[in-house]
Amino acid sequence: MTGTDLTTSATPPGRPRDDRADQSDRGDQSARTDRTDRSNRAERAERADQSDRSDRDNRADRADRTDRIDRAAVPRARVRHNDYGSLLPPDLGGWEPRLRVSVVIPAHDCQEALDRTLAGLAAQTYPAHLMEVVVADDGSDPPLRVPEITPANTRLVRVPEGHWGRGWARQTGAVAAAGDVLHWVDSDMILDREHVEAHMRWHHLAPYAVVMGDVRFTPDGADPSAREVFSAVEAGDAEKLFDESAPHEWRAGVLEETRWLRDAGAGAYRLHSGATTSVPVALLRSVGGVNTTLNMGEDTDLGFRLAQAGAVFVPDPRARAWHLGPSTVMIREKEVHRHNWSVLPDLIPDLRWLRTHPRRAWLVPYVHVVVDARGASYEDVRASVDSALAGTLVDVAVTVVGPWADLPAGRRPSLDEPLLDLRLVRNLYVHEPRVSFTEEAPAGSAPAPFRLTVPAGWALGADSLAELVKLAEREEYGLLSAALDEGASGVRAARFERTAAFARAALVSEGADDGGDGLDDAVHEMFGSLWVGAAEVGVTTADEAEPVAGDTAKWRADSARWKREAESLRGEVESLRAETERLRAEAGRLAGERRRGPLGRITSVARRRGKTG
Repeated sequence: MTGTDLTTSATPPGRPRDDRADQSDRGDQSARTDRTDRSNRAERAERADQSDRSDRDNRADRADRTDRIDRAAVPRARVRHNDYGSLLPPDLGGWEPRLRVSVVIPAHDCQEALDRTLAGLAAQTYPAHLMEVVVADDGSDPPLRVPEITPANTRLVRVPEGHWGRGWARQTGAVAAAGDVLHWVDSDMILDREHVEAHMRWHHLAPYAVVMGDVRFTPDGADPSAREVFSAVEAGDAEKLFDESAPHEWRAGVLEETRWLRDAGAGAYRLHSGATTSVPVALLRSVGGVNTTLNMGEDTDLGFRLAQAGAVFVPDPRARAWHLGPSTVMIREKEVHRHNWSVLPDLIPDLRWLRTHPRRAWLVPYVHVVVDARGASYEDVRASVDSALAGTLVDVAVTVVGPWADLPAGRRPSLDEPLLDLRLVRNLYVHEPRVSFTEEAPAGSAPAPFRLTVPAGWALGADSLAELVKLAEREEYGLLSAALDEGASGVRAARFERTAAFARAALVSEGADDGGDGLDDAVHEMFGSLWVGAAEVGVTTADEAEPVAGDTAKWRADSARWKREAESLRGEVESLRAETERLRAEAGRLAGERRRGPLGRITSVARRRGKTG
């Protein structure tokens, strides 16, 4: 593999940092040298890139063509859960890259920090003709500029007028990106010379890898100049600039406990951070990009949605980076959590401890239930939908599938119209916020982590959804099938699907004849699947089901009352036990006195009164 074609700085790599004063005295000469260096780098990078593109204005079209070619060439490895150990990345420097990477830097009023970040990127080993840098300026005043020491293919974009914040900055940069892979980098980061290359190795192995760099935090005041950064990174000595850096303790602990996320399962996304993370552009676009309404917590939200799209999260220790100074979370952790935990519960149903309210609805449900109303009676559909809404797991949304467009809008016989049952179903649920209507069964349920498809006429028990979730989480199954009955066409089942499992199965099966059972087979291979009986999870026919009644809040109140009564009885038992022990001790004392006779009793009484030794 060939490194970047960059002219080295005028300052020798081994020069001590206190030469900055001398460099300042030679400011004009350094500026001229920088301009010459940049000109030479741009000319050589342009020559290297001419074979791939003839015109910068056509970058997006060519990127789309390259994306289709290169994505088809990426192996579709089948990684089980988040155990990426089956992927074997090549040695750094010993392979030939194909994919283009867009490094996106959201930035606001941070020219000096941005200069250092870009200087580190200018010394990367990943080929210059396969790398571009997009700086998304989030309304800086004065506007940010491209400094002298920077990668050849660097450009600035501005967040649209009237918008602001990290979410908008990240999404603005993502929209402008032309690469196959988008590599987020914060504007206060210094990347080691092989950082981008380390990331990109994984993207050549799987189209759903989300790679996270190994970040260390420096003490306040560790602010080398941009030229020092470039020289140190180019020489492979960046770590010498930050002798006292340290990893984030919580992150380091999670990595140690989970074998660097290989055992993290569905929770691996919680380490996702925009400081230095890369993601295939196609995968990012499939989840809708960055949530522009968020100015904090956008990284966690995006990580969760990428997980539901089938992502595998790979922390690479070879992708070293340094964050200048402690992060906001490290300085103001409680305040950050207080802020984010007012927003994220609506978006991430996996954060169960933040969804403690027993009645309210959430934007993203924990379980999405799909009921097919086509050809079914009103009573059967109602039994299935009502039972799904009335369970102990209230974090549910229901989609009813039917030919709703066929319902006439004009004059009709109210009791005799052909689609009367369908009309009655719509009448009943049209104003229920947790119920929606669709013509065809939705292809997926993302970002809801689970989906249950149940035929109309089958009713869920009060704990059916809770039991299915518990069973799925026990071994992180991708599919649970509850056998309902068997007919001429085979076994009919209710299907409980893990969204992430089926999304990844679709990715690894893309382009292959793998529909239907093929997807189920891929899910079984990567996540596991299990058949259970309907009775095991409390599912029964509408005719046999208990009427939907009761109130989960009332059940909780009853439970709390019973708990209080149990505590009260436990206290009475303890009191009686203590009284029994006292009486037993007294009986033993009296029995001893009787054995000793009158003198013994006198001595005993005197001893108690302190009359004898």
